[in-house]
Formats: sequence, C-alpha cells, structure tokens
Amino acid sequence: MRTLKVSIDRGKPARHPSYATVGSLAGPRKHSGQLPLVAALVNNEVSSLSYPLTVDSSICFLTVSDSHGWRVYRNSMSFLLAKATTELFPHARFAIQNSLGTGIYCSIEIPSSRGARNITAAQLLRLDRRIRDLVAKDLPIERVKLSYAQAVKRFRSAGHIDKLNLLKFRNPPRIVVHSCDGFIDLAHTPLAPSTGVLRTFRLIHYPPGFILQLPDRARPATVAPYKDQPPLFAIFQEHKEWGRILNVTTAGRLNEIIASGEISEFIKIAEALHEKKVSHIADRVLSHKDRIRIILVAGPSCAGKTTFSKRLSIHLRVNGLRPLIVSTDDYFVDERSSPRDKSGNFDFEHIDAVDVPLFNRQLVELMKGNTVNLPQFDFESRKRSAKTRPLQLADDQILIIEGIHGLNPKLTHRVPAKRKMKIYVSALTQLALDANNRISTTDNRLMRRIVRDSQFRGNSPLQTLRMWPSVRSGEKKWIFPFQRHADATFNSALDYELAILKPIVEPLLLQIKSDSPEYAEARRLAAFLSNFLSVADTEVPKTSILREYIGQSAFSY
Repeated sequence: MRTLKVSIDRGKPARHPSYATVGSLAGPRKHSGQLPLVAALVNNEVSSLSYPLTVDSSICFLTVSDSHGWRVYRNSMSFLLAKATTELFPHARFAIQNSLGTGIYCSIEIPSSRGARNITAAQLLRLDRRIRDLVAKDLPIERVKLSYAQAVKRFRSAGHIDKLNLLKFRNPPRIVVHSCDGFIDLAHTPLAPSTGVLRTFRLIHYPPGFILQLPDRARPATVAPYKDQPPLFAIFQEHKEWGRILNVTTAGRLNEIIASGEISEFIKIAEALHEKKVSHIADRVLSHKDRIRIILVAGPSCAGKTTFSKRLSIHLRVNGLRPLIVSTDDYFVDERSSPRDKSGNFDFEHIDAVDVPLFNRQLVELMKGNTVNLPQFDFESRKRSAKTRPLQLADDQILIIEGIHGLNPKLTHRVPAKRKMKIYVSALTQLALDANNRISTTDNRLMRRIVRDSQFRGNSPLQTLRMWPSVRSGEKKWIFPFQRHADATFNSALDYELAILKPIVEPLLLQIKSDSPEYAEARRLAAFLSNFLSVADTEVPKTSILREYIGQSAFSY
C-alpha cells in the first residue's frame, strides 16, 4: 500500500496510508475531554475531517478556539439551524441575516391563515429543543457529490429558489453538498463531522427574529454573553429594506441582474440610495449648525470614511455651510514610536498610534481661529512627512474629522461634547449567498483593503492578510465599543461591489501560495468570490465610495 509522509500538529512526520481521512489520524485527542475537533488545516487549507489525504501533508487540527475552527463551527450551526427549521416549519421563510457580536441574527416567517407571522418565543423554544435533540443523536454531516441534474432536482423540489439561482451560473458536472439525515445544502465551506460536536449555543428571541448566540473563542466551552447593539441592528435593518427596494438579497439574484444586462441601472439606484442617506445626515447637521463646530466620522478599516467625509462636505456646501476635512491618519506617530500588541507587533489600531496631544492642541487653536500646520503622514515609509499643511478655521466654518477613533472620547477630550456630532460609518452588507449562508461584512472590508493596499499603500496581498488579525483585534478594542455613542450612522456597503472587486481581487489572491499560513484565508476568499459574476469597473461612478479602493475617483486622497 502506498504511504504518505504526514506531520500532525507540527510534530515529527510519520508514514500513513494514502487516502486515509484526516479525522482517522486524530488519535486519542478526538475522544478526549478536550474541545471537540471540527476540522483541520491540511497544507494550510481548511479541510473537513473526512478529507482523504493524497499527498504528503502537514495537518493542524482545529477547534472552536481557532479562528478557522470558529468559522467552521458557526457555519455548521447555521446548517443545523436550517435543518431543524425545515423539519419544524417546512413552509416557513427562513434566513440567516447578519452577525451581531458573537451571534447571528436570523428570521423565520411562518405562514398562517392571516398571512406570514414572525417566529414567537414559544416556537423558538420548540426550535431550540429540536436542535438539542439533533445534537444528542450525533448525526453525521457528510460531504456528498451529486450530479448537476440531481442537485437541481433536489433544490427545485424543496423550493430553494435562492440555491437554484446560484447554480444557474455554474456548469460543473458535479455539485458538492452537505447532507445530514435527508437534509442537504450547498457546500460553501467545510463543516463539522457530526451534529454532536455542536452542543454550545443559545437561541435568544429578538423580535422580529432571533439570535443564534455562539461561543467566544476566548471561552470556547461556554456560550458568550449577549451584548445588545441597537444602533448596529438598526443599520442592518435599514439596509435590508434597501435590499427589498432593489429586489436583491442574494448573490444569485445579483448574478441574474448582471446576466440580463441590468447592472448599470442597478448601480445607479444603489448609489442614489447612498446619496440620499448622505443628504439626510447633512440636513441634520444644518439643523444644529449653531452649536456644531466639529463632525467626527469614525468606523473600522475600509468602511469608506474618507469618501463619505468628502461627499458629506459637498452636501454641507449645498446647505450653505463651509466644511474643512482633517484626517486623523495624518497624526499617526512614526512606526518606531507606535505601540505594540501582546505579540510584540506594531499595533496601528491603538489610539496611542495617533499623536493625541498634538491633535487636541491643534483643535483648540483652530476653534480659537488661529492657524495651525497640519502634519502629513507617508504610509509607504510609515513616517511623518516633513511637509505640513496650514489651516485656519473661520467663524462660519465646520470641521470634518475622519478616522477610526473618532467616537473615542479620548481623541477629542479637550473639545466640549455639545460642539461635536459623531457619525459611525461601516460596510454592513445585507447580501447573502443564499438563505442559509450569509456574507460576512468583515470579508467585504477585507477585500476592499487588499485592493487598496496593493494599489495605494505599497502592501502585498500577503502582507495585508498578515496584518488583518491585528486590525480586527484593534477594531474590537478601539472602535466597536464606541459605536453606540454615534449621533448618526452610515452604511457604506454597496450590493453590487463584490462583482466589481472579484476580477481585481482574484489575481491578487493567487499570489499567496500554500507554504504561507495565510493560504487558508486566500483560498476561502477565492472560493467565496466564485459565487459572483464579474462586472467591469467602468460602471462605477467616479464619486462612489468604491472608487476609494479601486482607483480613478473624482476625489483626491
């Protein structure tokens, strides 16, 4: 029998039979009292435990405490939730909609004689009991290949139009699905080996839907406590309404619009919705012009803060105001003075990466009417430039300050609260692959950043992916806790943008090879993008937020 050289969890290589499954090599760990295994990294690619080995391999087993393992756990719980919902409410309209912290907001509309009704607390309790029953049975979740015709027939008989729409623009001879006790779903990512692994969760009634609360990676054995985030939920609900207006809530429906030649009109409507929201915020500023001198625009990386600030400036001018824009990015300290994280790496998301004392001194001087020399930061050298920009704020002018820390009181601690308006910007897509599989809003921003950093920041795709965990850690610590203090919110997501980003991002992801740990993330993103048809960026308006990342914007940066 042919054998392969296999290293397990960075141990000494040993010989194992060819085509042995990954799970069969887990040994006693698979049955110990440790966290259950959900998947594995095989040559830096996330794979199911049923994956058969055909080449010499390095295997690292994954649990919910690992970032890749947590994603597998979340997707597996979504699969199990969809199965249980189908069994209890076979005619209901079910959707996994968006993340809320460590949970996922879901909706179930159940038909009745009086029309569709949202799920009740009593019905949610039934659903919880059914899921726990399926967990107790420890049913296998199998990766199965169907012929294209078989897959279409199965999904058509189940009335899954969203999945048929995705398959409409594919033509492989076989379709990979996950199957569990008669229930199937498209296999977008690897899943846990069985339902028995998925024992840590909680369903929380959150009208009109509910939240599937999951474990936190830091405490993987218990369900994370739920922290309510009304502003974030309101943003998602607003964008869902936009999706209904545009009649696009899934990737398959977007592909239909692209294939039918209607994408140009769709882009115009999506951009008009953005314009309308910016105008509304500008009107709110106008109604408080007597007290507001500073507008703080904050949000996570690649949320579109810079372009939003420039577009808001235009609308404020329409309203008779005279805004000036300042970016906190120009107040970054030199790289050698930047704080470091626990691993000793530079922590550019830390508020002390900004020269807060200088920033506050200059704000005070500006509000007095004095002239200050604004610093300028060079991102390629990661040093403050010798060049400065003189600025003076007249009595009838308003200052727009954009940066990730805008809502943090420390950033502008010397400015009275009544003189400030705080706006939170993020990119929270409402688009889903299909009803059971949501699109991560984080992935949306990550692909924006890969493109931007490659074109304008001098960073390779590999460097961007390596920095991303630190960026995400910084967001959780320095940005998300302050979003509830926002006076207004703006969702910069555009439901067509993944079709634009796809042909730009894909070649960049191909640069990352399997000898890098980041290969798993590159492969995951590439597989995700395969669900979208491409659109030329010539359709994107020059004033679009998307131009901040893909280039050729009407604005200068």
